[in-house]
Amino acid sequence: MQSFRVNGYDMAYLEVGSGPPLVCVHGTLGDFRTWYSVLGPLSKNHRVISVSLRHFFPEHWDAVGDDYKMAQHVADTIAFIEQVKPGPVDLMGHSRGGHIAFRVAQARPDLLRKLVLAEPGGDLDASLPVPEGTPAHPPLAARTARSVEMIRAGDLEGALQNFYEGIEGDGSWRRVPAAAKQQLRDNALTFLGQINEQRRPYTLADAQAIRTPTLLIGGGATTGSLSVMWRVLAAHIAGSQTAVIPNAGHWMFEQAPLEFGEVVNAFLTE
Repeated sequence: MQSFRVNGYDMAYLEVGSGPPLVCVHGTLGDFRTWYSVLGPLSKNHRVISVSLRHFFPEHWDAVGDDYKMAQHVADTIAFIEQVKPGPVDLMGHSRGGHIAFRVAQARPDLLRKLVLAEPGGDLDASLPVPEGTPAHPPLAARTARSVEMIRAGDLEGALQNFYEGIEGDGSWRRVPAAAKQQLRDNALTFLGQINEQRRPYTLADAQAIRTPTLLIGGGATTGSLSVMWRVLAAHIAGSQTAVIPNAGHWMFEQAPLEFGEVVNAFLTE
């Protein structure tokens, strides 16, 4: 584990392999360990740099302070990438980390060579309607709010199960490997910050502003809003490519690491 001093914070990261830099950004409840299962496949061709965002493990945050904001994490990621040499870098984000990566590409395309978004999280505003006939999905923000209530009531395990099963379906929590569960537990208090992170919805203008060559990846078994959002964004990001990882859900790189690595490597080496 190493760190860069970023906006007054020591931002931890793990680095594996050699070659062009690929910076990887985790999602909700994740940290630099999120990408462990694909470090092997991805490091064959790249120097993989997996970061932990502000207040995530290895920090054990007490949820005190008001700097857990989407804008702060975007600014931190930009400042981190500015210190990675040589540039520009390839950038990959998953879920909430995909939202961060999207915003980095929007604000600082000069820092990036290619962009990979694995089921980016967030909401679509009215300028990005979903295709007609798409089933209505309850917003994940409601699950997050419920998990926050449960944490405040002392039910940490219930909060994590509620959130995870809101994405992967009822009964999925019991199938999560012990190491992955521990990572989520280590970051559980970040839920208390995320409830007021001030994340803006994606707009049509946002999507059209992305000029970095972009690959959007979805899990073939993902349901709910996360299965729809990346497809809508892909339709409006000029020249974007898409890929589906069969028989995998939202954490597709854990469930199908070889397939995920093949898709990402093929795109980055084009």
